Amino acid sequence: MSGFDKRVYNYEDALAGLKDNMTIMVGGFGLCGIPEGLIATVHQMSVTGLTCISNNAGVDGFGLGLWLEKRQIKTMIASYVGENALFEQLLLSGEMQVILTPQGTLAEKIRAGGAGIPAFYTATGYGTPVAEGKETREFAGRHYVMEEALHADVALIRAWKADTMGNLIYRKTAMNFNPMMATAAKLTIAEVEEIVPAGALDPEHIHTPGIYVNRIIQGKFEKRIERRTLRADHKE
Repeated sequence: MSGFDKRVYNYEDALAGLKDNMTIMVGGFGLCGIPEGLIATVHQMSVTGLTCISNNAGVDGFGLGLWLEKRQIKTMIASYVGENALFEQLLLSGEMQVILTPQGTLAEKIRAGGAGIPAFYTATGYGTPVAEGKETREFAGRHYVMEEALHADVALIRAWKADTMGNLIYRKTAMNFNPMMATAAKLTIAEVEEIVPAGALDPEHIHTPGIYVNRIIQGKFEKRIERRTLRADHKE
């Protein structure tokens, strides 16, 4: 990797510098838009004590569920975690600290981190355990909770297409948390489906400018469905 060419050709190089006790943001919503190869490679490494910021924790045996199996996550900051039985076990046993955050608040905390905004006020969570220990204020007769921005040492994100300079395009709902996480970390690593030459992407279609991206790697994806529900009378 040299100059403006941000391509790396193996996952070990992509994740160079990742170490114990780091804070890592991981893009995705459920199993949609997750950096599968990067997650799997971290699972193969010996890193532990991670603080992981992600909308959810994957499922048993896939996605971030792999990190849970090796007890690599010390603290999980997430919104929806209902698809992972091991997650529940680690929470209830006290093996992992969990900071549950309303989904919109989580998104805004990450966006604020990337935008240089240290904190903001939101009405979400006022009067509930979410607000415990946090500053509250009243504006125009309504109560609000102060939420601090989130930052990370590393962001692992997933995009549909990149050029060699790291400009990214996401596809449909796979965009989810990825663009905001790309801006809120010291080191952003993007796993993508296709890499094209610099200049090949329409500037009007770029979602994440390459200035936010440090490394890109072309991956292969299973694209699992998190939960499939069929009609009772459906026959495969």
